[in-house]
Amino acid sequence: MDRNVELKQLAVKEIEANREEVEKDPFRPHFHLMPPVGLLNDPNGFIHWNGVYHVFFQWMPFKTGHGAKFWGHYTSTDLIHWELAPTALAPGDWYDKNGCYSGSAVTHEDKLLLFYTGNVKDEEGNRETYQCLAESQDGVTFDKKGVVLELPEGYTPHFRDPKVWKHLGKWYMVIGTQNLEEEGRVVLFESEDLKDWTLKGDVTASGHDRLGSFGFMWECPDLFELDGTDVLLFSPQGLEPDGDQYQNVYQTGYLSGALDYEMGTLAHGEFSEIDRGFEFYAPQTTLDENGRRLMIGWMGVPEQGEEHHPTKAHKWIHTLTIPRELRFEKGKLIQRPVQELETMRHNKVEKSATLSENKIEWEELNGTVYELLLQLKSVKGSFSVEFRNHATMTFNSVAQKLTFKRKSFVNGNEETRSCSMKEVNELRFYVDASSIEVFVNNGEEVFTSRIFPEHGDESLVFKADGQTEFEAAKWKLA
Repeated sequence: MDRNVELKQLAVKEIEANREEVEKDPFRPHFHLMPPVGLLNDPNGFIHWNGVYHVFFQWMPFKTGHGAKFWGHYTSTDLIHWELAPTALAPGDWYDKNGCYSGSAVTHEDKLLLFYTGNVKDEEGNRETYQCLAESQDGVTFDKKGVVLELPEGYTPHFRDPKVWKHLGKWYMVIGTQNLEEEGRVVLFESEDLKDWTLKGDVTASGHDRLGSFGFMWECPDLFELDGTDVLLFSPQGLEPDGDQYQNVYQTGYLSGALDYEMGTLAHGEFSEIDRGFEFYAPQTTLDENGRRLMIGWMGVPEQGEEHHPTKAHKWIHTLTIPRELRFEKGKLIQRPVQELETMRHNKVEKSATLSENKIEWEELNGTVYELLLQLKSVKGSFSVEFRNHATMTFNSVAQKLTFKRKSFVNGNEETRSCSMKEVNELRFYVDASSIEVFVNNGEEVFTSRIFPEHGDESLVFKADGQTEFEAAKWKLA
C-alpha cells in the first residue's frame, strides 16, 4: 500500500477511536475550528475557490504533541458551517517524511495547488528542507508532484512556510528563514510557471535599519497589498520582552510599506504586533471572491505551556481563531470579525448602567458561549469585565492602558497582557467554551486568548473603580 494512503487510513482510525472522548470535553469549542483528534497548529492553504472556503491545518493525529505533521482540511460555503474533509496531505514520501509543514494554496488552470515545506531529518537529527507541490482537480483529493524548490545557498535548513501569489502575470513566493548567522528574514522568489523559481533576495531581515536585531527565525510570512499598502505579516522568534510588547514566547506582527518587485525588497516602517493576547501565532490571509482580505490564525504559541493544556486529557489541543476581515486604515492594520458571524446570533439581551465604585451582574448576560458588545459612553477611573471568575478585561482611563488578565493554566497564577489606549469606546467579545477574542474600537486592537474556567461557572460581572456609563448587548451564538 502507498505510504500516504496508509497514513491517512491510520489517521481516520485515530479519529474514530477517540471521537467520544473528544466530544465530551466541556472545553470543546462551539464555533472555532479544532482538530478532530490530536494536535492542531498553523492554518495552511486558506483560500476561497469555486464558492468554497478551504482551511487546511497542521495536524498531528496520533498524539497531543508535535511530530510528523499532516495537513487536515475543513471546508465551508459561509465561514460559519464547516465540514471536515478527507486528509489532504500525509508525510509519506522521502521529501516530507518528517512532516508536511506549513504552506499556502493558489488556483491555476482550474486546479487547486498546495505549496508546502517537506521536512526531513536523518538519524542524527540533521534537517533537510524542500518546498513541495500538490495538485487537486476537485479540492478534495490531492496528488503530490514532489519538490519544486531546494534550499539555496546562504540560508540554514530552517527554510519553510511558502506563501504564493500572482502579480502582473508572474508568480511570487515568500519563505521564512534564517541566514547562516542565524538571523531571521523573509526571502522572495519569482516564477513564470510555478515550477522553476528564481531567488530575488531578502524582502527584509533582522538587522534592517528600521528593525535592528530582530530574532533568530521568521516563520509563516504572508505578503499582500491592502488598501494601497503592501503588508508583510510574519511570526518572528527570538524577540526579548520590551515593556508591554513581545510578552509571549514567540510573536506575530507586520511591517507595512511598498514592495519593489524588481529588487525584491520591502521599504517599510517599524514592526507592529497584530494581537495583544496570550495565544496568537502563524496567521494566514486570503483574498476571497468578494474582494475581502480575510485572515485566520492559530490560537496557540509554540513552546508556550502546551503540555499543560487541560484538553489534552480529552485527546485534543488547540483551535483556530474566528475569520477576520483586514483593512489598512490610518497607517494601521485593522481586524474585524467577518460579517457572516452575525448570522450565529440569537436571544439578544440589552442592558445599560452607570457604575460608581460598585459592580453589577445581570443573570441574563451570564453564559459560556456568546458575543458581547459594550459601548463605553464615559470612563472615569477604571472599568472592568470579569468572565467566569477567571479572566478580566480592564480599561484604566487615567493610566490609558487596556489589560487582559487570566489565571494561568500552567500554575494558576495571575498573568496579564496590556497595550496603551488613550480611549476605549467599544469592546466586542467573542466568548467560546475555552477562548475569548476581544476586538477593541472596531478592530483597532485585538486580544486573543485561551481560558479554562471552572466548569459550571457562567458569571459575567461589570465593575467600576470611579464612574463608568456603558451599554451592553449580548447574543447567544449557535
